[in-house]
Amino acid sequence: MDAENRIHAASKFLLQSPPGEINDVLNDVRNIISDDESLQTGILPALREYNLAQFITAEVPGHQHQCIVSEAARVQQAGGEGDEEQQDRFWDPRSRTSFRFDHLALEASDLEPIEPDADSEPFRLALENSSLTYLSAHFHDGVAAVFSTQGNPDRFIIQVVANKYNPSNFWSGRWRSEYIVNLNERTLEGKILVNVHYYEQGNVQLSTSHTVSLELPQTISAENATASASKVLAIVETEESKYQTSLNEAYQDMGEKTFKGLRRALPMTRAKMDWDKVLGYKLGQELSASKGGFAAA
Repeated sequence: MDAENRIHAASKFLLQSPPGEINDVLNDVRNIISDDESLQTGILPALREYNLAQFITAEVPGHQHQCIVSEAARVQQAGGEGDEEQQDRFWDPRSRTSFRFDHLALEASDLEPIEPDADSEPFRLALENSSLTYLSAHFHDGVAAVFSTQGNPDRFIIQVVANKYNPSNFWSGRWRSEYIVNLNERTLEGKILVNVHYYEQGNVQLSTSHTVSLELPQTISAENATASASKVLAIVETEESKYQTSLNEAYQDMGEKTFKGLRRALPMTRAKMDWDKVLGYKLGQELSASKGGFAAA
């Protein structure tokens, strides 16, 4: 396999990395490439794609909070995509700064101030405050961000991500949700994505998604930002609670029915079969059958 094909294979492995385990996968694929410089250069597009899709979080230098690195957070450049360095600039509306993100080291740097859109900022800020309130009430350790849409002051994107990594007990998980609020069309479109990985003496992964498509009440408007934002997050809370409940019910059903159906049932004696003595068991059955036949005669 030539170097290009090895890079392509390594990139595919990285894109399938479970939550919090991409560094483990990266260390494993180093053996495939055997060239760290080529590896870092070749897999950068895959790392960028993975980080944006997974809502990777980053510490904002000089601030006491994390931000989400995603497509919605990418700084849009006038006239096109721009060079690679500009492609990796993202903005944190909460601190009103933009930064360059290193997709390999997962670090933010080169901060620059960025002014929000004056027309959309009041409602965006109200959504942000309501999102942070919702986050603190329902997520032990999560990050939320709200972005306005360039050129459309009535369209906003709410993103939430929560990670739980427990390598000592061989499991990891990630919750992602994204909602597009369109005040002009009075719609709420969203999706919830859940990934869980259990790998103690095995390898079991859950990857599931749920879509949301709702019409917003007439009472929600930019003019009544604080109350309207609270109503939007109340809708989000209801939808996510229903989905969480459905997942819990599915897990319970799997434990009580599906997995039990996959298990090998114990014999009537409730004792495990000693496979070293299986021939003896068979011989005993034949003798019992023969004895019964004699008795009948």
